[in-house]
Amino acid sequence: MILDLEETFTVGEDTFFSSISPTSPFAVVFEDDLTTGYFYALNNRKSQKILDAVHIYNVANVVDKHKPSLIQIIWTDDGQIASLMINHYCHAMFDFQNKSGYCRNAFPDSNGEWAQTDSRKLTDELIAKLLNEH
Repeated sequence: MILDLEETFTVGEDTFFSSISPTSPFAVVFEDDLTTGYFYALNNRKSQKILDAVHIYNVANVVDKHKPSLIQIIWTDDGQIASLMINHYCHAMFDFQNKSGYCRNAFPDSNGEWAQTDSRKLTDELIAKLLNEH
């Protein structure tokens, strides 16, 4: 596992963090636009084309938004899976090899060429399965 980004941010403040895969043409972005938090999968070779996006939170629903939060973006060694960690809790993952995105609330549905999986819901069991495959 490769920790590529580790920063502090405050929920509800204009925030933009990006991370490029260490071994593949992919990248991810976390953005808080003052209203919502989203995690995006990008193709870094095609003018950063957005491949998929998953919802992380609505600012209005975050109870402790006034407290600084730790964000980490972690890649598998093969650069095919990116994980979004906030305060040491995995909120989302993108599996670039299988073209699948997951988050805790399974929103929104995937579109385009990315997999239409039975569920985009990220669970601890799914995290273990994905990481064991890589």
